[in-house]
Amino acid sequence: MCYLLTLYFLTKSPSLFSAKKLYKPPEMGKTDEGHDGNWEADLKKSVKMLHFGNWEEKEAAAKEMKRLAAEDLKRWKMMAELGVIPPLVAMVGSEVVARQRLAVGALVELANGSFTNKAVMVEAGILSRLPENMRGAEETAKKEFVQLLLSISALANSQFSVNSARIIPTIVSILESSSNIETKQLCLTTLYNLSSVLDNVSSLIAAGAVDNLVELSSVKQTSEMALATLGNLVVTLAGRKAIEQNAMVPEGLIEIMTWEENPKSQELSSYILMILAHQSSLQRRKMSEAGIVQVLLEVALLGSPLAQKRALKILQWFKDERKRRVGPHSGPQVGSVAIGSPISRKDADEGKMLMKKFVKQSLYKNMETITRRANGDGDSLNLKALVISSSSKSLPY
Repeated sequence: MCYLLTLYFLTKSPSLFSAKKLYKPPEMGKTDEGHDGNWEADLKKSVKMLHFGNWEEKEAAAKEMKRLAAEDLKRWKMMAELGVIPPLVAMVGSEVVARQRLAVGALVELANGSFTNKAVMVEAGILSRLPENMRGAEETAKKEFVQLLLSISALANSQFSVNSARIIPTIVSILESSSNIETKQLCLTTLYNLSSVLDNVSSLIAAGAVDNLVELSSVKQTSEMALATLGNLVVTLAGRKAIEQNAMVPEGLIEIMTWEENPKSQELSSYILMILAHQSSLQRRKMSEAGIVQVLLEVALLGSPLAQKRALKILQWFKDERKRRVGPHSGPQVGSVAIGSPISRKDADEGKMLMKKFVKQSLYKNMETITRRANGDGDSLNLKALVISSSSKSLPY
């Protein structure tokens, strides 16, 4: 009904149909006081051309709407009320690339900061007009499409229903084919938004997103967002299995934990490894063979506070597993004491204290060696305090 009222308004407005010449939008970058002050009239003329004009006029109208919306974000509300979104969405489905890009550019500006406009785009069928494969498109076209899809992906966490299965293949095709880091970052942010909804996990896996995320996690410019997305996936059974099957896991994640200059990536990588280690003895064995214990000791000593806590937790699991594997047949046993020679409680407590002292000294020496190798002669008093506090308390996440 709103759309019909808009058409009625346009057909009845004498100011729109009194002009005998076609409206020509100004060249980009050229404005004057008269044109800027009469933007409402310009907008109404562009709306008329968008609804009733030929393709050339529709393209000119889309270009003008993009300019007007970019100059003042408040104008998108009036544009939406004039019903410009449905015809622009229809242009996205055009086989003419230039026409398609003009419509996408205008929709990007209209979606900026407006939940309502994004929802109207989805209702108008924008997702059904997306090309599933954009590998052959120009880099600028890929970036424009990703900017639009990133805006729409913000609806994923709302009550508005979005068929993300139509977005994900397009995003993955751009992610795989684009050579531009900024475009890849936009793709990763879009996938992160979608991965926050559990119902999208299967679609992400089916589209091959996991392998791309693991690969990009090892690139420092894209690591944080790729790891954050993997962190959303690893908490699900299907996501965890898909990550475990990647050939770069766990070695690639362990390598990321050595990035001292990137503490956020360290934290995210340790989080994923912590979940994998907790859920799978096979993964713990692979981690051990890849030398994770040495890396965990370094992170526990030199990493950020959050990375330290996670590293200590994983170390505790390896320690407990080693105790279970060694069993009760190694080391001094209570049963070896002859019958008739009972041990007093005081002697037993002294023995436990002595054993703890040996363990602390051993751990202290190992960490001191790591400290000398990493930073030279460090503060041994602070190091000893860390060892004592971490070995005498329960280990947090």
